[in-house]
Amino acid sequence: MLDYLKHFLHGFGIGVANVIPGVSGGTMALIFGIYERVIGVASDGVQAGVDLVRGDWSAFVDGVKALQWPFLAPLAVGIMAAPFLGAALLSDLLETHPSLMRSLFFGLIVGSLPIPWARIGKRTSLTVILVVVATGLAWLLASLPTRATPDPDSWMIFGGAALAISAMVLPGVSGAYLLLVLGMYEATLEALESLDLGFIALFGAGAAVGLAGFTVLLNWLLKNRHDATMAVLVGLMIGSLRALWPWLDASVDPRLPAAGDNIGAAAALAVLGLAVTGVLSWWELRQKAR
Repeated sequence: MLDYLKHFLHGFGIGVANVIPGVSGGTMALIFGIYERVIGVASDGVQAGVDLVRGDWSAFVDGVKALQWPFLAPLAVGIMAAPFLGAALLSDLLETHPSLMRSLFFGLIVGSLPIPWARIGKRTSLTVILVVVATGLAWLLASLPTRATPDPDSWMIFGGAALAISAMVLPGVSGAYLLLVLGMYEATLEALESLDLGFIALFGAGAAVGLAGFTVLLNWLLKNRHDATMAVLVGLMIGSLRALWPWLDASVDPRLPAAGDNIGAAAALAVLGLAVTGVLSWWELRQKAR
């Protein structure tokens, strides 16, 4: 029973992260130490779906039975519950205390960086190059201007969901921020809060298609190019810190704290986030050493 609760809380944490601009659900999965497992199970589920589309009922049934349901079911429930339970609260906190919220998540990301780095078996000059390139790409993505589209077209909802869910799978790439760039973030939150079933269904269909294609690719990379993939994930996480810097100007560019900024509270929350994921990173390194 405790395992089910643990997996539900893992899923809830991943789902909450997916709602927050600048934070990735993939990062939370890495922090919890379940990233490769999540990608592997998702890829197996996609394969079962492909068997169903092909009409191979026997392979579909076998694939569904083989899924790690004691892990997958509570995790999926937690992920799906988080946007509905936390959307309004997070929206309010991000609007009323944006710098403090960013401070907390800045610390969380910094403290979790040792986790993917420790998973790299052999570090070479190529590892460093991949980290630097991925950092630059994530930094550039985080600098893109945001906009708002109050009433997005159907194709935008479907396509935006497919792109956002792919970003959510990657640590350091925020699906919520990508929705902001596409102008769909506010409309998506409003649809969740008002239970707009048409919007939610179309968004869910796009997310399913994006998730299916991307998890298969990522699962292959983790199995065949594990160290290179982890190096890229480290860089993506570092680059994402640009969007989580507590103090941003009107153009969403990082700036130094000014008079009137609550520096003490921001620093305290950053240290809190760093401490939480620092302990988790220490535990992950200890388990790896064993």
